[in-house]
Amino acid sequence: MRIEKTKEIQKNLRNRLSIKHIRKNARIVAGGDVAYAGDLAVGGIVAVNIPELVVIERTFAVAEGLFPYIRGLLAFREAPVLLEAIRKLKCCPDVFIFDGHGIAHPERIGLASHIGVLIDRPSIGCAKSVLTGSFSLPERKKSSYTFLYDGNDIIGALVRTKTDVKPVVVSPGNKVNLEDSIKIVLQCSGRFRIPEPVRLAHIFANEIMRKIQRSGGPDELYQ
Repeated sequence: MRIEKTKEIQKNLRNRLSIKHIRKNARIVAGGDVAYAGDLAVGGIVAVNIPELVVIERTFAVAEGLFPYIRGLLAFREAPVLLEAIRKLKCCPDVFIFDGHGIAHPERIGLASHIGVLIDRPSIGCAKSVLTGSFSLPERKKSSYTFLYDGNDIIGALVRTKTDVKPVVVSPGNKVNLEDSIKIVLQCSGRFRIPEPVRLAHIFANEIMRKIQRSGGPDELYQ
């Protein structure tokens, strides 16, 4: 796929974004992350309930021949395998959280927004570092946050999910606003910096990758 084509796709998806308040409380939240080994990727999805944060379902998908990593185009590398894993879910999560950005992105259409539009579901970006924008750090106690700005526009927030731990970057993906995004990320935060659904998806995807490597290839998992 040519870079010019990705920009066109991003523009079309951005025009379909909806940033709004979620009317009902989230009861099931699914996290998504991708594990890599060379040109092989495993997309893991883990759904948990709130407030218990107990796992209710896990799915995965495997992909080869990946789109190259290009800053700002992560969705074209990770979205296909994550979408395949999402399609395998039997439950219907109220919200998805992805290890990536929502609108806190140079084109306002990061991984969480990209997938959120395609599945037409509420989605949140929760990244480990800032991709674009200006900010000041929040207080060091859990639940404190500061806004992330692009000029005068608020595009996300730096949120402390744990006291004295580096904040995560939270931004709306689709069909959710920033206030709800921060609330849901904090509801899903336990003893670790990364929200539990995403942390568990990361662990699960890596577990599957190790099984693939031990078995000699992804086809062995489906036999």
